[in-house]
Order: sequence, then structure tokens, then C-alpha cells
Amino acid sequence: MNLTSNIMAQPSAKEVRGAAPVVPVKNEPLPKLFVYPPLAGPLKLGQVVIQYRADNVHFVPVYGVGALDVSPRVGHVHVTVDNAAWHWADASGEPIILNGFLPGKHTVLIELADPTHKIIDSKEVSFIIPDVKKG
Repeated sequence: MNLTSNIMAQPSAKEVRGAAPVVPVKNEPLPKLFVYPPLAGPLKLGQVVIQYRADNVHFVPVYGVGALDVSPRVGHVHVTVDNAAWHWADASGEPIILNGFLPGKHTVLIELADPTHKIIDSKEVSFIIPDVKKG
């Protein structure tokens, strides 16, 4: 078995995981946010589970102007529910889990932000919490 030819037939680690976080990346591509519809099952219980991911950025709780020079790029998301006047920041990269919604239509705005909270990309997801009492 030729290990080199077997490795060459597979996608590279860089293609799958992105650039190695141990050396600066020159000309980094712009980050892009992907947000998926809420999981259907929990909606019946008034719960919302929204999965998301981003390309070309790592989610870490690092903030401030100095973090703009980190390579590969770092960031976090801002989450706003139903056009509230406030939002919260999350740097976990884990699904957003929300509870306690009343029946009806709701929206969640997810914004990809750089370490200074400048918005890079955003997506809004709308969903309906069914009124289980009405059947």
C-alpha cells in the first residue's frame, strides 16, 4: 500500500478544517454566516433550537481592537429575539437554545460580529410556536 497516494486521494485537512491556526493566514476570505431553520420537534414545546456555523472565522470569547489582528480571524454572534432593543453576545459556536415562547410567530436575528462588535454578516430566522391547547 502506498500511503502517499492514499493520502492524496483524500481531501486535505485544510480543505476540511480550514487553515491551521498556528500560522498567520494571508488574504483571508471574508467570513460567511450560515443559519439553519429551528429544529421542528422542540417548537411544539415552546422551545427553539437554532444551529448555525460560519466559514472563515473561529468563535472565541476574545474582544477588542487588538483581536482584529488575530489570524485566523476570530468572532462571535449577537442574538436578538423578536426585534428587542437589546441582544446578547455568544462565542461558543454551539446551537442557540431559547425557551418560554408564547404561541405565535417569532423571529431571531443572528449577527456575526468581529471582536469589536462590528457586524460582518447576519441572518434572520422566523418560526411559529404552535398553540398546542387549540390542537
